[in-house]
Amino acid sequence: MTIRITKHKATEDFLKLVQEKADVNLSSCYQCKKCSMGCPVADLIKLPPSEVIRGLQLGAGTELLNTDLIWTCLSCETCYSRCPNQINFPAVIDALKSIALEKGAAKPAGDAPLFNRLFLNTVKSYGRVYELLAIAMYKLGTGNLKQDMGKFPMMLKKGKIAILPPSGANKDKMKRIFSKSAQNKGTEK
Repeated sequence: MTIRITKHKATEDFLKLVQEKADVNLSSCYQCKKCSMGCPVADLIKLPPSEVIRGLQLGAGTELLNTDLIWTCLSCETCYSRCPNQINFPAVIDALKSIALEKGAAKPAGDAPLFNRLFLNTVKSYGRVYELLAIAMYKLGTGNLKQDMGKFPMMLKKGKIAILPPSGANKDKMKRIFSKSAQNKGTEK
C-alpha cells in the first residue's frame, strides 16, 4: 500500500501524540523489520508493522488511521518480543485505534470493533471473558445467528466453552482497571 506523506506541523504533532499515548520512542526503530517478519497477520494486511513505524517517522499523519493493521492486529506481542529495541508496537496500535475512534476515522470492513467492544464488556462485567455471552452478543450484533452453530455442541462436549459465567475473578479489580483506563482516555466505548 502506498501512502503519500505531506509533511507539515500537524504530522509532527501526530507522531508526538502517538508516542505519548503509547509511551514509546519510535526514533529508536532502525527498520530491521523483525516485527513484520514475525507478525502472524503480515501476509493479510497492506501495511506491516515496520512500515507503520516508518510512516510515523517520516511524518505520516491521519492517513495511517485508515490502515487495515490497526483493526487486524492480534495484539499477540510477537513484534514486541522480536524487537531488538523493545518498541512496544501493540501499544502503538492501541494508540492509533484510540485516535481513530476519537477522530471518527474509517472503520474496518469487518466487525472487529464490535467484537472487541463485546469481548471487553464481558471482561469488565465478569472479571474474565465469558465466551458464551460474548459470542451470543456478537451473533446478535452482526445478524449472523446461524453461522457456525453446528460447531457449538462439539465445543460444549470438549469443554472449550462454558455455559455458566466464569467465577473466581476479581471483578472489582477489573472494574477499577477499566475505570482508570477511561480516565486516561483509553479506548473504552
